[in-house]
Amino acid sequence: MKVMSGVNEIEAAVLRLTPAELDAFRTWFTEFDAAAWDRQIEDDVAAGRLDALADEAVDDLRAGRCTDR
Repeated sequence: MKVMSGVNEIEAAVLRLTPAELDAFRTWFTEFDAAAWDRQIEDDVAAGRLDALADEAVDDLRAGRCTDR
């Protein structure tokens, strides 16, 4: 079994996909990318990197500087 070793090989493989395979890949990649983003946000929250933004948002809410829009 050959292992893809780089972006160029992946791009070439994607170009060979049928329309149905490309649709399935697109769906898979969207879910994969969203999960990676979720993990990054969770890591940032756990590390406290978003604390200042959360504090600012709470301050704005308490000061009446928030809207429903």
